[in-house]
Amino acid sequence: MKIGYDAKRAVNNNTGLGNYSRLVIDVLSERYPENEYVLYAPKIRHNNRLAPLLERRNVEITAPKHSLDRQLSGLWRVGSGIVRDYTSDGIDLFHGLSNELPLVHNTVPTVVTIHDLIFLHYPHCYKPADRIIYNYKFRHACNSADRIIAVSQCTKRDIVKCYGIDENKIDVVYQGCDDGFKVMRNRDELMAVKERYQLPKGRFILYVGTVEERKNVLLAVKAMSAIDKGVALVIVGRETGYAATVKDYVAKHNLGDRVFFRQVHFADLPATYQQSSAFVYPSRYEGFGIPVLEALCSGVPVVSATGSCLEEAGGEGSIYVDPDDAEGMADALNRVLGDEALRQSMVERGFCHASLFTRDSIAKNTMDVYRKVLSK
Repeated sequence: MKIGYDAKRAVNNNTGLGNYSRLVIDVLSERYPENEYVLYAPKIRHNNRLAPLLERRNVEITAPKHSLDRQLSGLWRVGSGIVRDYTSDGIDLFHGLSNELPLVHNTVPTVVTIHDLIFLHYPHCYKPADRIIYNYKFRHACNSADRIIAVSQCTKRDIVKCYGIDENKIDVVYQGCDDGFKVMRNRDELMAVKERYQLPKGRFILYVGTVEERKNVLLAVKAMSAIDKGVALVIVGRETGYAATVKDYVAKHNLGDRVFFRQVHFADLPATYQQSSAFVYPSRYEGFGIPVLEALCSGVPVVSATGSCLEEAGGEGSIYVDPDDAEGMADALNRVLGDEALRQSMVERGFCHASLFTRDSIAKNTMDVYRKVLSK
């Protein structure tokens, strides 16, 4: 089988959609080496995380073949240019890894992965033009694809409700996280990361994710007033305009010596997780919630929010709080921090739940979707 992929995110993004794209290509090319995997990217540039995959004999990357397409690479990706190229390459199936498929008639069977429809739930968090474009592209992809992969049951429900898609056309294939989070770091590695990023010397609660309104980290900050003063909160992630709101609250409530903002290199995230006493993820809405799984794999108890898919990511061993309940968040974190037996139970149950999201299951379930399509 020769499979083509939209590889824009695999090349350009080092978080979210990029991680997912590389993971799918990685596990499939490793578990099913008899197939060919062709990555179609508007522009090719070096990416340290993608480079090892391109060394495999069954993985190749290609850019637009024609000069005009190279000049208009953005249009090539969504139009007839990419279809013409992968048709001439003789691929058997094309997989849009990041919510999109070409906006023209496809000449081969197609699969699309839909990660979330958050822009429909929180439209005020997106520019009007972006909402219109996303809605058009996502709806088109769902309607035109032979099969849809949803990354959670929550996302599947959204696709059915918002776009009227037959639920039998949608397969849920859960994501995984990088295997690096499953490797316990030794004391020297932990201390090096603590020093490199000036992490708190005492106990701290960790948040990892973009600092944006929807992810609601302000709830965790508000909870800090009711948590032991010896415990800090470390917020790791790209900052948006919402970060100013969070920092303003920190300043007004004299939490500057307890709430810290950091930018941590991906390779150092496992050691950062493993030094935390608890992980907090109060997001109002997610497609899946990879940081929750990263925390579980790192042996850290999770306190998260109700209302979307986070119960799927965190399992029964995690604690869930209403995303508007600061008192409930403080209570949950205090329980984790103050009850070692509860904490150990959450860690053990977290490991058990995280074991369900394996590379083998991602590879098998994705390949099963491909086979469903090709069997028709």
